[in-house]
Parts: sequence; structure tokens; C-alpha cells
Amino acid sequence: MKSVESIETVTITNPANPVLIWWVVAQPLLLLLSYLVGRATRFLLRGRVTVSDAAATLIALVGLWLGLLLAGWIFDEGDLFSVKMLVTSCGVAAVVLIVTSAVLARLQCHRTLQPIAEVAQMGESDRLEFKSSARWNLRTDKRDEAMEEVVAKTVAAFMNSAGGTLLLGVADDGSLIGLGPDYSTLKQPDADRFELWLRGMWRTRMGTNAAALPQVDFAPTPDGTAEVCRVTAPPSPLPVYLKPAKGRDGAALWVRVGNSTRRLEVDDAVDYVMLRWPRINHVAWPIRLGNFLLRRDQSPRALPINPAAAVTAATASRDDEGTGQ
Repeated sequence: MKSVESIETVTITNPANPVLIWWVVAQPLLLLLSYLVGRATRFLLRGRVTVSDAAATLIALVGLWLGLLLAGWIFDEGDLFSVKMLVTSCGVAAVVLIVTSAVLARLQCHRTLQPIAEVAQMGESDRLEFKSSARWNLRTDKRDEAMEEVVAKTVAAFMNSAGGTLLLGVADDGSLIGLGPDYSTLKQPDADRFELWLRGMWRTRMGTNAAALPQVDFAPTPDGTAEVCRVTAPPSPLPVYLKPAKGRDGAALWVRVGNSTRRLEVDDAVDYVMLRWPRINHVAWPIRLGNFLLRRDQSPRALPINPAAAVTAATASRDDEGTGQ
């Protein structure tokens, strides 16, 4: 004769058990509800809830569990999906998400930026560069793509070095002249549209990940008739290669050398990458062991290569293609 425990175990694990079926159906529904609560909370409080969709969903799911416990204690309901239970749990989930997001934002260390006018008085250095404009050539009095090229090179060089600040709309002597000519090239002449253009240009030339690293802020000129822009570029955790404009050479590595921005040739770029980012040249021991055991030394294409070899191989490939043409 079966014991009570064995009977209960068989009953719970029986696929036809309604309790088991209910839990299998309830979990995806709770996950979907958590996602909807997270999205709705982020939409209603956009700018304040800064966590990602995945994090918001996870936090909201924890909030739903807490809300269900609280609602069950308050209403003493047996139906988990009653209107009162769901409304209460969703409300608790939203509160938990807001509080958690606020705590995370508080814990993040945001460096207080010095006023742009004060920064402009410091003069240019290896970590500070002034540009009178980003799109408009003040000498020829028309838009010039070469100006955009200089901005992209400078930001990439800062991120490949120790970081730095680029002031746009500031003359060489540090006077704030504003971005009026640059704004005139935009459909909507304002700071938001200008930042969108900047990030779009960086995304095209440097890639999505690198384009998200710089911080952009604006300040009015002393007379209040125009604005200047500050681009704060942190050191990048990976090399930032600047993709070419149309009809130009391949991607290049730009760095800061003193007060100037320099392009490194292939051999110098390889050495610089190996010294500046040594961890990306490290081949994990499982790969080393696999290469040794599988004896893939006769098929060099199958071996994992480091960035230095990748740069050299890519350059050789481009040279061969150019020779063939």
C-alpha cells in the first residue's frame, strides 16, 4: 500500500494535475504582465526610470510576487487572478520598479561637470580641444564635410587615449561664439537635433557601441543668443576604429599625441592596441588547450587570432585586392 507522501508526489507530478497545469500557465502570464508593467512604468516616467527593458521586467516580476503576497494578506482572496489581486500587485510592482530605479540612479557616480565657460578659459591641451563649428566652414561660409571629419577624428582619438573634452562653438582663444551656423544646417535648429546628428554621425563612423560612450551637454553663450556644445569622451574599453567616409581608405586608429590628433599606421596601431588594451590580446586557456589537443596548427585559418594579427591580415588582404585590380 502506497504511503500518503508517495501518493501526493504522484499527484503533484502528474501532468494531468490541474495545480501543475495552473502553475505552468501562470508563470508565463506573470512574466508577460511584468514586462507590460515595466514598459508602462518606463513610458509614464520616461527620463526617471533609466533601467533597461530586461532589468525593468525582472524588477517588476519581483514586485508582482510581493504584490500578490500583500494582496492575499489584505483581501484574503483564493483567486490569484481576481481584479483586486491583479491591480494591487501591478501597483506594488510599479512602486518597486520606481524605487529600485531611483536607488540605482542614486548609487551611480555622476561626476559634476565644470561649467563650459570655465572649461573654455583653460586653453587647449592633450585632453581639451576647441572647434568653432562642427559642420559649417566659417571661412568659405558653407557646409563642409571636412569639419565633420575633424570632429569624428577628435572624439575617436580621445576615446582611444585617456579621454578628453571637445568644445564645439568655441574659438581657439576660448571665446564662446556659438553654433548658430551649424544649427542653420538642421531641419530643426536646436540642441536636441544637433545631438541627434552628432550621435548618428558617430554611429555611422565608429559603430553603435562607441557612439553611446560620449556625453553631450549644452550651454548658452554669454549674450544668450546661441549655444555651445561640450562632448565629454571617456576612455574606451575597446579600440575605436574610425570608418572611412565615402571613397576613402579603410578604417583607421586615431589617438591623441600632445595637443594634436594623429592617425597610427598599421605597425604602430598594432603595438598601441597591444599596450593600451592588453586583455583583448589574451587567448583563454580552453582555446589554447583545444588548439593543442586538436592539432589545428596545419589550418591557420581555424586558429583564433589576436587583434594584432587581425589588423595585419586585413591590411594584407586589402593590399592584395588593390594589386589584383
